[in-house]
Amino acid sequence: MDNQTENNISDPETWVDRYGDYLYTYAYRRTQDEQGAEDLVQETFLAALGARAKFQGRSSVKTWLTSILKHKLLDRYRKQYREVPHENIEMKADELDDLFDEKGHWKVGPAKWVANPQKHYEQKQFMEALGHCLKTPPKRLSEAFMLRELDGMTTKEICKVLNVSETNLWVMLHRARIYIRECIERSWLNPKELKEVIS
Repeated sequence: MDNQTENNISDPETWVDRYGDYLYTYAYRRTQDEQGAEDLVQETFLAALGARAKFQGRSSVKTWLTSILKHKLLDRYRKQYREVPHENIEMKADELDDLFDEKGHWKVGPAKWVANPQKHYEQKQFMEALGHCLKTPPKRLSEAFMLRELDGMTTKEICKVLNVSETNLWVMLHRARIYIRECIERSWLNPKELKEVIS
């Protein structure tokens, strides 16, 4: 562990100033709940304070705190979906029927993106649009999408967290992508720049 890392760990009073905004933004983008995000960050700092003796310096303090926050978010999802009855995530059948023909193919395919999504992910304007568009699907669909696409969790892991079957998760992700794709195309992308399909 280098001296700077050791100083950051041994001086938790600096954590809020150094990492608080980053952790809050991370939590808020996943919860869309200001109070919930604040609570998660506070829980993260408390857990880190209790576990700082175990920190081995294999990563930066920021990465370590983010990892703790991710675990807090997963705990929140697990608790939420253990306690809340399974909500009806079905879209109206006619909404889906309008998008596909009788063989299940797109009637009008998704617009294509020229832009490199990874490059645009870093851009503030895109992040604001994505943050807005993550609010368009029902909450459960949005959470499934974020766990898969932003946190990179496996199907098995997400099914366990959200308490759903793999088939149900596939449907949820498919529907979330429809909502988010349409929203991003409307609110951020210039149609002339669209070239490559996101799936």
